[in-house]
Amino acid sequence: MIYFDNSATTKCAEEAVEIMNKCLLEDFGNPSSLHGMGAKGKDYLKESREIIAGILKAQPKEIYFTSGGTESNNLAIKGGVAAKKRRGNHIITTKIEHASVLNPIKYLEKKEGFEVTYLGTDEYGVIDLEELKAALREDTIFVSIMMVNNEIGALQPIEEASKIIKGFNKEILFHVDAIQAFGKLAIQPKKMGIDLLSVSGHKIHGPKGSGFIYINEAIFNIMVPQILGGGHERGMRSGTENVPAIAALGVAAKIAYENLDEKQKHLYAMRHRLIEGVSAIEGVSVNGHLDEASAPQIVSVSIKGNRTRAQVILNALQDNYGIYVSAGSACSSNKPAISETLKSIGLEKDLLERTIRFSFCPENTMEEVETAIKALTELVPMMQL
Repeated sequence: MIYFDNSATTKCAEEAVEIMNKCLLEDFGNPSSLHGMGAKGKDYLKESREIIAGILKAQPKEIYFTSGGTESNNLAIKGGVAAKKRRGNHIITTKIEHASVLNPIKYLEKKEGFEVTYLGTDEYGVIDLEELKAALREDTIFVSIMMVNNEIGALQPIEEASKIIKGFNKEILFHVDAIQAFGKLAIQPKKMGIDLLSVSGHKIHGPKGSGFIYINEAIFNIMVPQILGGGHERGMRSGTENVPAIAALGVAAKIAYENLDEKQKHLYAMRHRLIEGVSAIEGVSVNGHLDEASAPQIVSVSIKGNRTRAQVILNALQDNYGIYVSAGSACSSNKPAISETLKSIGLEKDLLERTIRFSFCPENTMEEVETAIKALTELVPMMQL
């Protein structure tokens, strides 16, 4: 088996599984309990919080654990907009955001009357900073821009965007979905001018159902919690903490950032070789930047031909070669719909349903990439007949 769908989910790291088992079977106390078992649970939370804060160059109290990326995005958007709604009614985001960003914003637009500006992109999936500058208004209260696009790997100019936003009005909240960036890129929210940052655990070899949100301490007091109850996570996210998942998330985050430079080089090397190999096949093209202006782990490939619909190629790779890839964003691919990202980059209509995504992790090998190139070299001509 060759697994090239790591942007959908990743295999849980052995160390993460081990600590989960320990928390499930031995140190299973409720961290809110006052006895020793509870204290152990609290220690796991503290350690993971400190690991993540260290990676982000943030304070531990700025890290709040959630059930994953979708919850983190919802908390950032709904909680941030609610915090600022008395000041204005305008939100800015992009057309290519993940559904867990677009749908909460569309809800606010349709159900609560907020006005939304959706920024487009160039042919590489990157926003135009001049368009962002022109979109800002006196009543703009919230901006949400993803760091790495989950379909084509486009890298957004986050730090430059923040300077424009904060230069216009420092009261505007800036949220960044970093779900496809964390673990692959160095991220420092304070240095980059980010108020709110969302991360998912299962994209970095942690367990599903784990994640966190970074909330700049300067805005903590105005943020509006979306889950109320016993006041866990400093009141920002109530509900007994999922200690096994949080402990595993901390371990996975630590592993992800060990020797990051070497891992990035390996990911980019695989990406460059795959792009080189598939680009030599007639009728095959790669979407987005081909160099290191893109994220290291994602390659979006479009294939011309009468029988080259994404699902057909996906099944052929799986059945004949044991290669697993994606037909788009896995969080949405069970709902047939044309990708807004592919439309935004101007991909010709015939290719919108003929695009597959390869996504790597550091455990993938160059030999696996060569196998994928060989597979497509054999498959594509047959499917173009």
